[in-house]
Amino acid sequence: MSTVQDTRLSRVQGRVGERLLLGFRGPWLRVSLVLLAVLVGFFLGSNVTEYIGESIALALRSVAAFIFMVMVEILIRLRFRFAGSPVSLTWQVIDNLRIGFTYALALEAFKVGS
Repeated sequence: MSTVQDTRLSRVQGRVGERLLLGFRGPWLRVSLVLLAVLVGFFLGSNVTEYIGESIALALRSVAAFIFMVMVEILIRLRFRFAGSPVSLTWQVIDNLRIGFTYALALEAFKVGS
């Protein structure tokens, strides 16, 4: 049965591994998921507006944006109804997806000029 010798390289590798594992189970998991949710929401919002802009007639773009905003409002209502006092990670991720999506829609509206 062979064991790894206690060298500087093995100690550094052990410390790096411990820090990586801490990142996956510590408070960084929550922070990274929340940040990724905002970015993914922005990505989805910007892609949806590009798709709507290319595939739907000019008159229906406003209706599509209104439908998206109604969906966002429904998410807000559901959150206040079902989320507990300490907000769970799932609801934080959903909130940040919503915030990123709304920001992308607003930014696209400013770019278009409406």
